[in-house]
Amino acid sequence: MSKLAILGGQPEVKNTSNDIFMRNITKEMEEAVLKVLHEWKMSSTDITIEFERAFADWHGMKYGLGCNTGTAALHCAMFGAGIGVGDEIICQSTTYWASCLPAFSLGATIVFADIDPESLCIDPDDIEHRLSPRTKAIMVVHYAGMPADMDRIIPIAKKHNIKIIEDVSHAHGALYKGKMVGTFGDVSGYSLMSGKAFAIGEAGIMLTNDRDIYERAILFGHYERHSEIQNPELAKFAGLPWGGYKYRMHQMSSAIGLVQVRQFQKDMVEIDRAMNYFWDLLEGYPGIRAHRPPRNSNCTKGGWYCALGRYVSEELEGLSISRFCEALRAEGVGWAHPGANKPLHLHPLFHNVDVYRHGKPTRIVFSDRDVREKIGTLPNAEAMAKKVFAVPWFKHYWPERIQEYANAFKKVIENYKQLLPGDKGDPEELGNWYLSKR
Repeated sequence: MSKLAILGGQPEVKNTSNDIFMRNITKEMEEAVLKVLHEWKMSSTDITIEFERAFADWHGMKYGLGCNTGTAALHCAMFGAGIGVGDEIICQSTTYWASCLPAFSLGATIVFADIDPESLCIDPDDIEHRLSPRTKAIMVVHYAGMPADMDRIIPIAKKHNIKIIEDVSHAHGALYKGKMVGTFGDVSGYSLMSGKAFAIGEAGIMLTNDRDIYERAILFGHYERHSEIQNPELAKFAGLPWGGYKYRMHQMSSAIGLVQVRQFQKDMVEIDRAMNYFWDLLEGYPGIRAHRPPRNSNCTKGGWYCALGRYVSEELEGLSISRFCEALRAEGVGWAHPGANKPLHLHPLFHNVDVYRHGKPTRIVFSDRDVREKIGTLPNAEAMAKKVFAVPWFKHYWPERIQEYANAFKKVIENYKQLLPGDKGDPEELGNWYLSKR
């Protein structure tokens, strides 16, 4: 029996260099950024428009709109889709706040739905009973790179004549049954910040095939591009941003984006190969499950942002996920931390906070019903922190190095009984409201 590193044994991961997790920074990227700087075009839009076209073409979409953040892209998507005062959007509770919180500034409210415990995406069975006459859209989050079940979500939206907005911030390049996520709904938004798989800086982009959504989004936060608006009913009010926001993308980011559109599609293949190799090495080991699409489903996780594993404590005699991850970190798996996004429906902001001083909580100020969820109403979202953990996010297919990390998992699992006596259980709260600095 091997002695676990947490108990004084030798760590399984010998090479602790971070190079296997580092991105490919190319000379072409550096030259593209310097060109913008030397031409003093940081706040222009010509390169951004070129990047929008390239990104939209990659997805087979008609329109792209570059924004300064993914939050801005989703905000533009909501406004473009016509969400306003008194409307409701349905969104899974386990997600980053930007998937839904911009709706507050539009006078809309958020109705949270539970997640599927395996995909960690919105549970299609938990959508329809949450609809009301005020429901305007379903926000579909392809969580941690996993494509949501669009075959079941789309018919619900069509049946009730509501829009689908896709948050693809975790799932750049991912496929659902052979088709790229972000192309199923009425409009989609992507974060492209430096921590994401497709990373170009602090930036975001919106995609749509609907000219009206595109023009409304321009009107909302892109005043310098109002000349693109063709709809006369919108054009006559052009000149100033309707939302009072300035959401223009910085052109150092869009310059990197133009390079990334070409490079990422190759990098993504290597990431996918590396991550699947890691999970293949661990296939069948008790206590853990890969968070990835089923084989032969023609679904992929793209760049595998926020790579996770699922934990089954009862297969390891109830060993807590905190103790399991602590042992992994001792073996050299520095990524291993329990939990991911905390369930938003439990945060006080969605219960008690009067953001705009209306005299009642912002969540329900324009609503004709109290949609605030109590503890226990979304059981899968609330239980997730003790059922998922972060795994190494390999950027390179280097089999020998990946095997070291897989061996660390095997060692901990094979010797889990050594951990039971010192297991203090899990703290009351696990996970974070954000993922960028886990």
